[in-house]
Amino acid sequence: MPASAEEINLAAADLAQGGVVAFPTETFYGLAVNPSVSGALASLFALKQRDPAKPVLILIDQPSRLGELVGAVPPLYEILMARFWPGPLTLIFPARAALPAGLQDKQGTIGIRLSSHPLARKLAAAAGGMITGTSANPSDTPAAVNAEQVRGAFPTGLARILDGGQTPGGLGSTIVAETDGQLHLLRAGVLPFAEILAAVAAAEYPTLT
Repeated sequence: MPASAEEINLAAADLAQGGVVAFPTETFYGLAVNPSVSGALASLFALKQRDPAKPVLILIDQPSRLGELVGAVPPLYEILMARFWPGPLTLIFPARAALPAGLQDKQGTIGIRLSSHPLARKLAAAAGGMITGTSANPSDTPAAVNAEQVRGAFPTGLARILDGGQTPGGLGSTIVAETDGQLHLLRAGVLPFAEILAAVAAAEYPTLT
């Protein structure tokens, strides 16, 4: 049974207190914290045993949230967001300078996705518009695809698990960056890079009728 509105609100309250919440996405289960809550990112990195130098991506509830996170939106991304968001495409943006280190890398970039999973979107909205979306697994172990696997991976440390049933697993989101008007594949994922390039080509060179 899908998580109820009450469960989502309780999860958002956990996030507001700095807790870590597991939730389903269109690929795997993820681990959410509210990045604006002091100490939440540190708790997340400790729980995952993740190198603090490796930032985590952010899931937003709607494209208008980008202005709170990024310094600019490359023109090519406008095409990709219109075509593939919501969906399993993570885009690497120039980050706003004030963002914490756990969200941006040394080059000042941040990974952002608009999830197509309704529970993930609802949780992000209830939490104020954005949550972390790193996979639900200790670093260097397989990502969880259901709530039972999440419990096995994290017997302690989670404030709550939002059970959304089985997720597809397999490949994660496709991660793409842009440099000087060129797209670069950083991680192959469920969305083929060839399909991404084709969408850009079709938008830039429309067929005349």
